[in-house]
Amino acid sequence: MDYDRVKLLIREGEGLTVEFKEKYTSRIDEDIVAFANSKGGAVLLGVADDNTIVCEHLTNELKGRINSLARNCKPGISVNLMQIGDVVVVEVPQGDEKPYSCSSGYFRRLNGNTQKMNHEEIWVMFSENEIIPFEEKAVKGISYSDISSDKISAFTKEAKIDIGSIPMSDFLISLNVADETKVNNAGVMFFAKDVHKHISQAQMTLLAFKGTKKVTTQVC
Repeated sequence: MDYDRVKLLIREGEGLTVEFKEKYTSRIDEDIVAFANSKGGAVLLGVADDNTIVCEHLTNELKGRINSLARNCKPGISVNLMQIGDVVVVEVPQGDEKPYSCSSGYFRRLNGNTQKMNHEEIWVMFSENEIIPFEEKAVKGISYSDISSDKISAFTKEAKIDIGSIPMSDFLISLNVADETKVNNAGVMFFAKDVHKHISQAQMTLLAFKGTKKVTTQVC
């Protein structure tokens, strides 16, 4: 975002991705979640509804307030703050964990306005942006060198699987616990050398059954 871009946005007026505010108000969290729930956008502080620049300045205090508002959205949102001339620009990216909400509810952009979502709209957005199950999420900072060949051997022995000379990576991919570059949480919990190094809160409850009768429970 630069000065010429801001001038163009002001000249074009408010729309799907642009909102004007004469000054900061804590209610901009509604616009922040609306942009995150839509295509992203920018809140321009210091601009009146008639496209007149009335000035706003990005002090450290204001920066802290805006960042705090964005972090307290659920899920938290990372915004980019800039002082462009006499305008404070709050850039909001399109979210990848929709839907987002703030203290006053769920919002979206529609016809150039921030509008509160009703129950049906929220349900639709949840269904369209289904959260990835915990076990399928990739784990950062892990490589195949962190995987225990002994655990894989014990697993294949118990499952009576002969993998021969198949590479470890191919075997894990066949179990849907990894891809060519990443191992997911399920793969870590079953096969990592040090599970808690990568998932500090990890805990598994193992149940053994004989027919339909549970015979033992172990937490590890």
